[in-house]
Order: sequence, then structure tokens, then C-alpha cells
Amino acid sequence: MNRATKFAPKEFYHLYNRGTEKRDIFMSSQDYERFLALMYFCNQSDGSSRIQGKTLSELIRLKQENNNGQLVDISSYCLMPNHFHILAREKQEGGISKFMQKIMTGYTMYFNKKHERTGALFQGKFKATHVNDDRYLSYLISYIHLNPIKLIEPEWKEIGINNLKQAEKYLDTYRYSSYHDFLGRKRTESAILSKDSLPNYFNSGLDFKKNVVEWLSYPHARLDLAGLGNI
Repeated sequence: MNRATKFAPKEFYHLYNRGTEKRDIFMSSQDYERFLALMYFCNQSDGSSRIQGKTLSELIRLKQENNNGQLVDISSYCLMPNHFHILAREKQEGGISKFMQKIMTGYTMYFNKKHERTGALFQGKFKATHVNDDRYLSYLISYIHLNPIKLIEPEWKEIGINNLKQAEKYLDTYRYSSYHDFLGRKRTESAILSKDSLPNYFNSGLDFKKNVVEWLSYPHARLDLAGLGNI
């Protein structure tokens, strides 16, 4: 089957997939950390055979020693219990396809071995949407980072937030997205991102947080965000 979305260098794409039969694909902090490590190390032209058992910090040092060029610019991401979102810009011809094939194959092999299972982990091929509009690109940054709110208020986009302070606090404590990096916090996971690939939508981390809170607060913003769809 041919993919409807065609990839091209310097273009942005929203990449996502969920577990087969909507099953959880992350069942422990170790699972999340493995996927993050793969996001970092698989984003190069050569193989990833030396990733086995290494932490993200160790992989950063290893990649610095053998850096063959990035396949994609990863602009933002969010890992959820049964799915993931990645906003990326292709750098090399065929880069997105190669990056996603490596990361999904590598993670499936890790997950199946760890959890003693066989077969497909993801729901078919990864999904991709071409981000060909500046407004859509700025929406996606908020949409991706607000995904964790569904874990505490599943219908917030349809009926509104019950507790705004609780929602803000939850985003602040959710570890498995690039939200903290956009706030300007120093952490190892920041090495995954190429934030300079994005237009300068936010003047500071405070400006970014204000923008995100506006999505949570205003009904018209929630409806626009809901229009991006759900996975």
C-alpha cells in the first residue's frame, strides 16, 4: 500500500501511531525512557545496533563520537500510554521513513522481549500529516503538549476544564513530552530536540506557557484544538 502523504526535505510532518487494538505501548518508566533513547539515537544515517542497554546520557556521548548526520529535526513530541506524537521536519531525502522504521522496529523488539510477547505492537504503519500551513504548525505545538490532560480530564476539549490549576500542575509534572524543554528547563532529554527548526512563535518559556494555558481556558480555542482530531 502506498502512503498518501509524500515526504519532502525541509517540510514539517505530524507523525503518530497507537498500539494495536488500542493497547498500552508504555507500561513503565523504563519503557518511556527506552523510546526516548531510540528517538535520539535512531535519528542518524547509520544503524542503532549499539543501543542495547544504554541510557540516554550514554547514547548522547556515543552519538557525539559517531555522528553521521540527522535524518529529521524533531521539533516537539509527547508519549502517551497507548500512543505517541512527534512533530518533525525531514532533513534528508527519505529521512522520515527511515527514522520511523528504525524507531518502531527497535521499540517493538525491545517491548516484545521485555514483556514476553510476539507480533505487531503498533496499529499498522505510522500515520503522517503534512503541516503545510503556519497556523496549523503553531496549533500542533499546543495540541501535542496538551495531550496529557486527557489522562486526568478525558473530555476537557468538549466540556471544558474542571480545574485549571490542577491541569497546569499536571502538565508541569508530566515527564514524557517536550513541554519542559519549551519552558527552557535544563534536562538530558533536550538533546532529542531541534527547536531551532521551528519559527519563533514564543519569546520565552513564560510566553509558551501562557499560550498553552490559553488553549485550556477559552472555549473557542478548545474547539479549534479539537478540530485537529484525536488519535
